[in-house]
Amino acid sequence: MTSQTAAATELAGTPAATVASTRRRRGRPFNAGAAGELVALLVLIGVILVPILWMISTSLKSTNQTFAVPPVFIFEPTFEHYRSIFTNSNVPNSLLNSLIVATLSSLLALVLGAPAAYAMARFEFRGKFDLWFWIISNRFISPIVVAVPFFLLARDLSLLNTRTVLILVYLTFNLPLVIWLSIDQFRAIPREIEQAAFIDGAGPWRVFATIALPLATPGLAVSGILCFVFSWNEFLFALVLTQEQARTAPVEAANFMTGFGVRWGEMMATGTVIVLPVVLFAALASRYLVRGLTMGAVK
Repeated sequence: MTSQTAAATELAGTPAATVASTRRRRGRPFNAGAAGELVALLVLIGVILVPILWMISTSLKSTNQTFAVPPVFIFEPTFEHYRSIFTNSNVPNSLLNSLIVATLSSLLALVLGAPAAYAMARFEFRGKFDLWFWIISNRFISPIVVAVPFFLLARDLSLLNTRTVLILVYLTFNLPLVIWLSIDQFRAIPREIEQAAFIDGAGPWRVFATIALPLATPGLAVSGILCFVFSWNEFLFALVLTQEQARTAPVEAANFMTGFGVRWGEMMATGTVIVLPVVLFAALASRYLVRGLTMGAVK
């Protein structure tokens, strides 16, 4: 019996025994919890992707195929709607307006928000918590509540139908976002690095510009991306505060819906042109998104 037991023990360490053990583990009952999570993930992906794929496919269909019943899923793509929006509409100018407004408002938010976030992360002063709460509370306000006051202020300042008014309005919402996200990025930087620079004679602004700012770049990149996306997609303020001259792309897309009908092909083509640059931009900056969102989460 002793020799047989030893032989069995030796056999259990062979690769064949390892494979058999692996097969037995694979033969266990399927994990219902994992299956539920997989189904939920697939449903979520479908909810997100199906509308986008439907928009793109509609933009590539002819007018007859758009209204076909049942829907046409296999067709020869046509770019007539894209030619139409770039030659017979105000879409090119509106895209330029969106690009200028989104870029400038995001850059201004970063320029003003990064020093403010660093000061709140590193220094103690009277009323710091109250100031912090006031900054964050600006993100709590529903845009519809302040749309009319912003309109009245813009009218009194002669800023209606200008890019400037949109840049300033978006800045009021982007600035708290930058400060909110950047504070933890600066807190995650070891104080010893900054203290060593102070000992070497560097001033606060030099420490901020040469040490803290480069180390917090991933977090600032995330803030800039989110600010750009918000400004690029914003609809309400652009509708209320601008007309044809300073109109942005989302408002221009809605203008294809008139009292005489909806030009679905042109609307979907404009929507595709609006969405794709943001998706590509986010994909190219994905490494900054992951690093920036996780930086400071674990100490």
